[in-house]
Amino acid sequence: MFIQTESTPNPATLKFLPGQTVLEMGTADFPAPEAASASPLATRLFAVEGVTGVFFGTDFVTITKADGIEWDHLKPALLGAIMEHFQSGQPVMETGHDHASGHAEHTGEDGAIVGQIKELLDSRVRPAVAQDGGDITFHGFERGVVYLHMQGACAGCPSSTLTLKMGIENLLRHYIPEVTEVRPVA
Repeated sequence: MFIQTESTPNPATLKFLPGQTVLEMGTADFPAPEAASASPLATRLFAVEGVTGVFFGTDFVTITKADGIEWDHLKPALLGAIMEHFQSGQPVMETGHDHASGHAEHTGEDGAIVGQIKELLDSRVRPAVAQDGGDITFHGFERGVVYLHMQGACAGCPSSTLTLKMGIENLLRHYIPEVTEVRPVA
């Protein structure tokens, strides 16, 4: 098994490509070790000292490290943990874990606008963000403001504010006049 790695715009995050499917569909975000109980792979990765976040896409694993730890020291242990996991035959996620779209549900009078927002996010934004090892999901829409949740390499990335304001906000405002602003949520 050969695992490729790619840097991301976030220097604290590295993208691992195991050359096989990680999740059949959707994404899974584990911002802390306590959140990893549904995933044997995430649990194994958090066992490596210095790992502070794990994120799964369809064909990649994004890992965030603590400040003060160098990738040169951490990377061999992570490559070993990923390889051991896939060779063990264990599932990435325990049975019954739901891989939803990641978007929050929205009910109310703005349903048509929210549908357009989600469609643009799914078709234009999320594929590009996945290339960098992250994901952005819809969290809410209120009085012209779109609230988005950033995951994986996007969470805590120095360029995420620029991506939100100059990229995503401009795109949504161009196609959906009712959108006036985009804000991140934690």
